[in-house]
This record gives sequence, structure tokens and C-alpha cells, in this order.
Amino acid sequence: MAHIYLSAAHKSSGKTVVTLGLCAAIKSSGLSVQPFKKGPDYIDPLWLAHTCKQPCYNLDFFQMTAAEIETLFSIHNAASDISLIEGNKGLHDGLSVDGRDSNAALAKLIGAPVILVLDTRGITRGIAPLVQGYRNFDADIHIAGVILNKVGGPRHEHKLRQALEYYTDIPVIGAVHNHKDLFIEERHLGLIPSNEVMEAQQQISKIAAIIQDQVDIKRIIDIAQTAKTIALAEHLPPAATTCSIKLGIVRDRAFGFYYADDLDALQQHGVELVFIDALNDKQLPDIDGLMIGGGFPESFAELLQNNTSLKTKIKSAIESGLPVYAECGGLMYLAETITVADKTYNMIGVLPIHTRIQNKPIGRGYVELEVTDRHPWDTRGSTDQPVIFKAHEFHYSDAVYKSSDFEYAYHVNRGYGIDGKRDGILYKNVLASYSHLRNSNTRWVERFILFIKQCQNSRLAKTFVN
Repeated sequence: MAHIYLSAAHKSSGKTVVTLGLCAAIKSSGLSVQPFKKGPDYIDPLWLAHTCKQPCYNLDFFQMTAAEIETLFSIHNAASDISLIEGNKGLHDGLSVDGRDSNAALAKLIGAPVILVLDTRGITRGIAPLVQGYRNFDADIHIAGVILNKVGGPRHEHKLRQALEYYTDIPVIGAVHNHKDLFIEERHLGLIPSNEVMEAQQQISKIAAIIQDQVDIKRIIDIAQTAKTIALAEHLPPAATTCSIKLGIVRDRAFGFYYADDLDALQQHGVELVFIDALNDKQLPDIDGLMIGGGFPESFAELLQNNTSLKTKIKSAIESGLPVYAECGGLMYLAETITVADKTYNMIGVLPIHTRIQNKPIGRGYVELEVTDRHPWDTRGSTDQPVIFKAHEFHYSDAVYKSSDFEYAYHVNRGYGIDGKRDGILYKNVLASYSHLRNSNTRWVERFILFIKQCQNSRLAKTFVN
């Protein structure tokens, strides 16, 4: 159950590239590596999953309880030789001023020793008080070492090591120098997803070679062995169930944003996942429901536009009552058009809206959604209290309405959604929103499965009557 936490002093310190290199280097030594990512991000997990050849799981205090985090972590950590957890932002950053949702809090919860990946540009002796301050701020955090990143050269490295050795007892585990290959192209949402990059494996191999040369990999593994052991018996997964549902999942270079544990939950309930490539597939498989996750449809808008065969079949299926759940990029795909710069592309056209890519984020961060009585899934049960879903959004597109005569699944209490007040457009058996749900706090998996079954029964009833 060896595991180690990679964090930093602030965001954009280069820890994702370092983490990728460490994962690849450790994996090449013959160990199986399980990646985790703190927070709601989809993109870093795509790269980490690609590198480790197994799903990366998100650990997120906003959308998960501490017990859910421990359970998810312990189950998957136990299945591999070593786990690497990549933090988000800085070690002590989070929403709460008391740090209860910070990287430090997560490292403590799962008993992980921490390696700080430090952006050393423009700093020499000042590295010492920075590291000392991070250690002294919370004595319960075990900062087991630092990796000096973005180092300017041998002389710069010598000064940094000298300062840390003179003023602290925290070891330097590696010094990663600036290098043109330690770079993954970025754009408005961060790192480009690995499912978009055809040369991803080649790039990861270059990163791994540099990290392996400049970081003490054996010492990383040894530090991971000192992590707290979590008893797996306390966190056994639920018994699998069976059902006869086939759920289409649109997953390709344009649509790749799915939480790994949500897909696991669907399969745990006996759902057969049927993956669909919206860029290349011409036929819609025989399915009982459809999910279209987020992604970057604007980057592949022309290819999506030109695949008229699949678009026509999806639209026809929706008009015939196919249950569909779409998030963010999926909503854009269901709209009439996507406008990128000065060019407009035709999409499926089942929702009478037009989406446009803007220069700045429209919705960004955590959201709280209050479920309306128009929500088609079973959400309220026996309670009269408002049902709140905690979710996440990050979109540069906005929606222009041809008509405002919509029904919505959510009131937005925090965040932006589709218009700052509402989210979750409803059309027939479609629910399309900008917000990304997590099954841990919404139980959307169970609710969507039940909805699909209700739609199946309704169609059977109509067939029987006819």
C-alpha cells in the first residue's frame, strides 16, 4: 500500500509533468502504479491514466465525504504496488480558511508523505525559508523531500541545494532542469487531454527519461513505503448487481471527460457500457440510453459537423424518446451550432440553442445546484427539503437562445450554469447541463439507471396499448 503525495507551493509549478515522469519511470521499473488527482479536474487524470495504463481517480472534498475519499483511495491503492497522488494548486490551498479541504488535509487523511515540487525560477537562498515555512505551518504534514523544478542550470542548482542543506534538514530528491521536452501544450482549460494528442506516449517517454535522470526514483519508492497503511477490510466495495441496460458512452478525442469511479459505478450496477466515437462512427449502436460527457467539441467541430450520419441517428433516437444525459461539451453537441472565432458549425440540433466560444471563462469552479420539480430523475424521495447537488463547471462557451421556453432541472445557487440562474435544459428524455456531476454526492448513476428503466417501461406500455 505504498503511496506518496506530489504537491507544490502554488499552481503552475510543473508538478503535473513531474508526476507524469515519475509515474512512467516507476512503471518502467516493473511496478504497477495507481494515479490519483485531487480536485474535480478531468485533464490531468487523462494524462495520468494514459501513462499508468489504468484509470486515474479524483479525490475531492467538495463532492465527497472523508469516508468516501478513504474508501475510493484504499480500494484502488491496494490493487497496485504504489500510488501517486497529484495535488492541485499549493499544499495548503483550498476553499476553507481552516484548510479542511486542502492538499495538506488530504495527505493527512490518507497518511501520505509529501514531496514538494518547487518552481525555482527567480529564487536561490529564498528557497530555504519557503520550505521551512511550509513545514512549520502544519507539523502534522510529513514533508519527506523536495524536487527542485525549472532549474536554470548547474550553478543555480548548486545554490538551491546549498541553501536547503544549510538551513533545513529536508532532503532534495531531485533537480529537474529546464528542458524543451518538459512541456505539454496548454490552452484555455489547461493541459491538452492525452486522448487528443496522437504522440502522447512518445512525449511521456521523453519526460520519463529526463525525470529518471534527474530524480532519485528509488528514494521516491522508499519514501512511499513509509505511508500509513489503511485497512482494506474497512472499505470493501459493494456487491455488483445485474441489469439489462446498454448505455452508450460517447468517448473519443472530442469527448473524454468522465470520472473513472462513475463509470465503475455504472458497471457495478450491471450496466453494459457501449463506447461511441462521434468523430468516426456512422451508426448508433443498439442502446437503451446515452451519455455524452464533456470535452472539447469546439476543437473538432468540423469533424463533428461532417459526421451527419451519426448526428441524424442520435437526433432521431432522441425524438423517439431515447434517455440522454449530456454534460458541458455534450450540451454543445446537442445544440444547433457551435461558433468558434468567426466560423459556425452545425451540430445535432435537438436543442434550440447556439453555443459560442468566448475569450474568457463563462463558468468556472464549484457549483451548487438546487433540484427543481421538473427534474426527470427520481431525486426527492420522501423528503420535502430542497435537494442540493454539488458539482463543477469550467466552460468558455455560452448559449444563445432561439427561444427561452425551456424547462430546467436546476436552480443555480452557486456558479453560472447556462444563464447564471439555471442549468439542466430538459427536452423530451434529455437532460443537458453545463455542470459536471459526481456520483458520490448526487447518486446520479442510480437515478439515471432508474430513469432509463422507466423510459423502457413506458415504451413497452405504449407498444402493448398499440
